[in-house]
Amino acid sequence: MKAMVECMKLEPKKTICDPACGTGGFFLAAYDYLSDNYRMNREEKEFLKKETFFGNEIVASTRRLALMNLFLHGIGEITGESVISPNDSLVSSPSKTVDYVLANPPFGTKSSMTFTNDDNKKVKDDLTYNRQDFWVTTSNKQLNFMQHIHSLLNSTGKAAVVVPDNVLFEGGAGETIRKKLLMNTELHTILRLPTGIFYKQGVKANVLFFDNKPAGEDVKTKEIWYYDLRTNKHFTLKKSPLSFKDLEDFIKCYNPENRFDRKETWSEENPEGRFKKFSYEEIAEKDKTSLDIFWIKDKSLTDLDNLPAPEVLAGDIIENIEAALESFKEINDFLED
Repeated sequence: MKAMVECMKLEPKKTICDPACGTGGFFLAAYDYLSDNYRMNREEKEFLKKETFFGNEIVASTRRLALMNLFLHGIGEITGESVISPNDSLVSSPSKTVDYVLANPPFGTKSSMTFTNDDNKKVKDDLTYNRQDFWVTTSNKQLNFMQHIHSLLNSTGKAAVVVPDNVLFEGGAGETIRKKLLMNTELHTILRLPTGIFYKQGVKANVLFFDNKPAGEDVKTKEIWYYDLRTNKHFTLKKSPLSFKDLEDFIKCYNPENRFDRKETWSEENPEGRFKKFSYEEIAEKDKTSLDIFWIKDKSLTDLDNLPAPEVLAGDIIENIEAALESFKEINDFLED
């Protein structure tokens, strides 16, 4: 979260939203960044306390923790309108737009609600959100959050969003949303993370950075810069967790001070460079406009004389099995519904 906030280069007196804020982690990281990097006057401090943050959290106990965390940091008031709504953020169009969205929407491809039927049995029903501001109607939760986040941004708004791999390559509604995102925003950076960082073990995550742009007929995304922190990288939650230090090279490559002045670390002479750009034309030619791109060779597949340690290999196998199991569970849930 801290690395995402560092890259966004937040400014005082601007609004920040997280439509699925959990315990408020992004809000607190943003608060710390603004407090540490700016000498704010009284007006800016008052804005930071009362008008900067707002979001949604539908789990009551989690929302209470978030409100407590914010209040302990001097954000919000005990009385008055809450900065965190208990409502489902996907139900309706946002009442206002914001300058920044920082989000890690809940994992799970299908939106559903559980209710008791006439036979007193609990059943699930898929949720589809028929919103005029959405590009496409789908029950896929991740894809709905991507559309909602776009709707949340004002004309110059910026977003950093954590998504699982399926958002990058899924067909149907996924392809439509990717094309719209490339057309209507500048999707300029994708950070490819290892498994188990934001989601459960076996699920790979990415961070998408994009800036909203005024409507027009021309494609807003000209090129996408990728940083691969996944290939030939091995992190575990206990023995070798991902730390902020592991992300310092990405932040340096991202260049928050001026992201228009970047340099690839990949080249033919350095094929293991982790920072590489792809043009819109290269991406548009891919099947389903897939954003699922890699270029570094996996050493475990090419260098049999220098395989990773046995425990690393075992961990990789477990992760792949768990990822496959998650996919089968989703298929089973779909068939049962």
